[in-house]
Amino acid sequence: MTTATAAPPTTAPRPAARATGSSAVQQSLTLAWRNVVKIRHQPEALMDVSLQPIIFTVLFVFVFGGAIAGDWRDYLTYLVPGILAQTLMFATGGIGVALNNDITKGVFDRFRSLPIARSAPLVGAVVADVVRYLTAIVVLLAFVTALGFRTTEGLPALLLAVVVAIAFAMCLSWVFVWIGLTVRSAGAVQGIGFLAMFPLTFGSSALVAVDTLPGWLQGFTRNNPVTHLIDTVRGLLLGGPVAEPLAWTAGWGAVLLVVFVPLAMRAYRRRV
Repeated sequence: MTTATAAPPTTAPRPAARATGSSAVQQSLTLAWRNVVKIRHQPEALMDVSLQPIIFTVLFVFVFGGAIAGDWRDYLTYLVPGILAQTLMFATGGIGVALNNDITKGVFDRFRSLPIARSAPLVGAVVADVVRYLTAIVVLLAFVTALGFRTTEGLPALLLAVVVAIAFAMCLSWVFVWIGLTVRSAGAVQGIGFLAMFPLTFGSSALVAVDTLPGWLQGFTRNNPVTHLIDTVRGLLLGGPVAEPLAWTAGWGAVLLVVFVPLAMRAYRRRV
């Protein structure tokens, strides 16, 4: 009596190949839409970017406006570009917290098993955060318009200012992608974010003119990338130099991408 035995496989099953090129862009957009849908189901995730610009505006305009500019209406005009940039800078920290939570819950383990580009989950998260940035800007502009703020340069310049601000925020968000993939808890991401953002936003031209600061602080403030962003937005909204601060803003954005995108991808490969 003979027993038939199954022949062993001659080759191991091959994992599905990861997509590249244009399909990587499509996968990133798909994962970005996943994050947007998550926001739709959790609208409280937009509470910080909805309330923060209003709270900052009320505090600075009505508490300090009279003392700094003599009249809160004059100070409102100066302050709006600074509050816009400041709000986006703080909003960028949210992506680090979200990514850290996703990794802790094992969401990225699922992504690793899928035949998608390695960068797609991170790029998708960065793109999805545009919704948070737009929400913050719309809330801020609606509120300050109700208070009497008016741009002097027209709608095209306003839209360009919004595009520049969001583009720089997307570049800066890669810093928090890297931090979110490096530290162990979401609370640590938030703590590091506040420590980094406070000197960058308050040590800028957001609240007062650089010339009014002490000499030792002016050097830091003039070379602060947030100052360049604020000066660009201020020029586009209220008139003034735009080309030079815009060039500096673009340069700082490029530096952030060159340094922190590779660091974030390296941390992602180690963590997942």
